[in-house]
Amino acid sequence: MRIDPAKCVACGNCTYVCPMGAIYIDPAIKRATVNRDECVECYACYNGLSQEHLNPTLVRTMRRVFQMMRLRFDPEPDVCPTAAFAPEDLVWPRVVRRAFSDPRVPHESTGVEGRGTEEVKTNDISGRVKVGEVGFTIEFGRPGVGVWFREIQEMAWVLARAGVAFEKKNPITSLMSDVSSGTIREDILNEKVLSAILEIKVPVARTEEVIRLVWDVEKRLETVVALGVGTRCDADGEERTVAPILEQLGYKLERAKTNTGLGRITNAAPVS
Repeated sequence: MRIDPAKCVACGNCTYVCPMGAIYIDPAIKRATVNRDECVECYACYNGLSQEHLNPTLVRTMRRVFQMMRLRFDPEPDVCPTAAFAPEDLVWPRVVRRAFSDPRVPHESTGVEGRGTEEVKTNDISGRVKVGEVGFTIEFGRPGVGVWFREIQEMAWVLARAGVAFEKKNPITSLMSDVSSGTIREDILNEKVLSAILEIKVPVARTEEVIRLVWDVEKRLETVVALGVGTRCDADGEERTVAPILEQLGYKLERAKTNTGLGRITNAAPVS
């Protein structure tokens, strides 16, 4: 994303809608400017502000007149008065930023919008996690922080050395040049995204081992790491195998999602 300096009137409205704090008013040119290193191409600025298409010269003149008269004018906070945003034609590898950061853009590898993976929360129809297995979603980044692919790389390398299985229908897996070693394509390592999810699964017996591996790596990363754990309930709808392991490790358990099979056909059409 870029801001057209010929149109920008430095109202500052856009600085508040950027989830990464990548937009600032440059005092040297008195225009809003995008820090391209920190911009994750989420388009929150472009889609989150109304566009008024006012004449920039007129707006600047009126502001100077108000200033001379000691009158204060506060523009509407959700408006870019001159439609100064100019979306760029993103090319590789920068286009990766938008794929992971704009929830309206589907990933080419999976066809899923947002971060590109359905995760284990859709296990009732995807069947990713089998009986006796544990599915982990390792989520990197948050608004205001983001994550570099080089940070995700560190986690992937450690997990690969431990012999875990990366989910094939996951966009990060599709961006690996070598899945067996967890090596991500070198040309995207310096790309930053709002957030991304690495998805793996292991036998239940390896639950604690994987969690401790994640703990060790996250200490070296300058981002936020959130760990999700998914497993199958028993016939009574309870989970008595993984829960004790997590409690022993100090987690206070909250059941985030319970799949009830609503994604399956439970009433077959009558045969005529």
